Amino acid sequence: MPLSTLLCTLAIGIGATLLMDAWTVLRQRLLGVPALDYALVGRWVGHMPRGRFHHAAIGKAAPIAGERPLGWMIHYLTGIVFALALVALTGGNWLCRPTLLPALLFGVVTVAMPFLLMQPALGLGIAAANTANPPKARLHSLITHAIFGCGLYLAARLLPPLTCAG
Repeated sequence: MPLSTLLCTLAIGIGATLLMDAWTVLRQRLLGVPALDYALVGRWVGHMPRGRFHHAAIGKAAPIAGERPLGWMIHYLTGIVFALALVALTGGNWLCRPTLLPALLFGVVTVAMPFLLMQPALGLGIAAANTANPPKARLHSLITHAIFGCGLYLAARLLPPLTCAG
C-alpha cells in the first residue's frame, strides 16, 4: 500500500471514529443513553497478557493501570483497522471516488465485532443479551456503527486532493 494511501486511510479511520464519538456524546445528551466507558475496554485488553480474555462482568474485574488511555487507544486503533479493511476490500478504488453505500454497509457490518466479540467478552452476552434492554442496546450499536460508516465516507470525501495523488 503506498504511503499516501496509508496516510489517507489513517485519517479516514480517525475521522470516522471522531464522528462516531460525536454521535455518542449527542446521543447521551439528547436521549440519556450512557456512553461506553473506554476504561473498561482498556481493562479487558489489559487482562489479556495475563491470559484472561472473557469476564463475567468487566466492571468487577481488577482495574489495570492506565486502562482509560489504553481503552481510548484501542477504540481509535479499531477505527483505523476498519478503515484499512474497507480500503483493502475495495481495492483502494473507493478512495479515489468514495461513495456512501460501501462505507455505510461496511459500517453496519462492523457491528458484528461488538455483538460477537466485545460484548460477550465483557460479560454482556452475545449481542448484548445480558443487558437490561437487549433490543435497545442492539439498536444503539447498529445506529452507532452506521454512523461510523457514514464517517468513513465523509472523512474520505474531505481528502480528495490526497487520495489519488501519486
